[in-house]
Amino acid sequence: MSKVKKIRKEYNAEELEVAIEDNKYIYDEHFDIKFVRNLNESFFKMLSESYFRAELIGFDEPIKRNSPERPVILASNHSGMAFPWDAMVFGCMMYDKFDYHQPSLFRVLTSPMLSQTPAMHPYFMTDAWKLAGGIDAKYLNFETMMQLPADGGNLLIYPEGVPGIGKGFNRKYQLQRFATSFVRMSIKYKTDIISYSTVNAEYVAPLMYSWDWLNRQINKIGVPFLPLGPLTLLLLFPFAFYLAFPCKMRFVMGRRISPWLWSDKPYEELTDDDINVACDRVREMMQEDLTAAVAEHGRAPYKLGEFFGSMWRNLKHFPYNTPLGWAFLFHDIERQWLHEGGKEGQKEVKTYTGFGAIFRFIWRAPITIAYFIPFFGWLILVMYGKVKWKRKNKRKADYSRKSKNPTRD
Repeated sequence: MSKVKKIRKEYNAEELEVAIEDNKYIYDEHFDIKFVRNLNESFFKMLSESYFRAELIGFDEPIKRNSPERPVILASNHSGMAFPWDAMVFGCMMYDKFDYHQPSLFRVLTSPMLSQTPAMHPYFMTDAWKLAGGIDAKYLNFETMMQLPADGGNLLIYPEGVPGIGKGFNRKYQLQRFATSFVRMSIKYKTDIISYSTVNAEYVAPLMYSWDWLNRQINKIGVPFLPLGPLTLLLLFPFAFYLAFPCKMRFVMGRRISPWLWSDKPYEELTDDDINVACDRVREMMQEDLTAAVAEHGRAPYKLGEFFGSMWRNLKHFPYNTPLGWAFLFHDIERQWLHEGGKEGQKEVKTYTGFGAIFRFIWRAPITIAYFIPFFGWLILVMYGKVKWKRKNKRKADYSRKSKNPTRD
């Protein structure tokens, strides 16, 4: 039985419509555009402009739907063996370029592993991915997001998934096997796929290699990959898990792809073989775009002269515009947003990076010291993450209980 028929067996057309309608709460359950703006203004703009010196190439106009009723699907390659800084920097730049105007932008489908594992959130920030607009990449969620209204923007997906993050420097710029779901949705809803290439971000973790059999074992404890190479011993220090070298990131617009025009068969009659052929063709086209983008924009991935010049011009932010300072900023932003009224719009999140800021950061979030303690720092942070997630789940359960029994208390 094909995957399409299995899905139809799970949800007939009427049941799927009801399930989608009931699931539309995911549009706004966590996403907060004010949080995105605050996070970008207080951290990511500094990071993208002074450290990565990132560039958008070909993104001169807002991304438009080919059909007003359905979002288009943006798709890109992942950089290997590193925390997904490339995706975060791209999102920051796009939101800033188009002034947070949601119809011009996108929501991201992310691996459930990212949202379910405390350490896979940037510096253990609670619900960071979902606050920034991430949606767990599950079948019903994907179907629901394909109903996203025009003022909700488009969708972004990294079709390599977790294997794309863990592919290693030995497979840099080689697209891994794609999940077929985004091609299915493109065909089903007659909407385009827009590819773009992420160039130089492979060098955020240079010379770190990967083996599939080892990654499969590591997956069992909720970690997507184990990088092996000259920098592996640094991972004894928790801050190194989020480490990124200062590559000059470039995001290069690719082509608009329309798999829904490639077959005369109705979607319901497509077999797995039909979908796989279409998916392989999309992957080949994206690989061609990526190879061409690397050839044109991938020379001198670090541009060290430019980097040191940028660091000098932004000396007032040092070391907080380097990986040595990111943990302090993230914890300070989370404290301000979640615990001091920022999320209610009562204040702007503001980070101070002047002389002596380190003492204030440590005083307000002493947990940040753990990032620089080898091995035992990991034990401290893992326990810290478990406690945070336990409290979060308890708050969610209490909220659900009160919602169902509003007069009980």
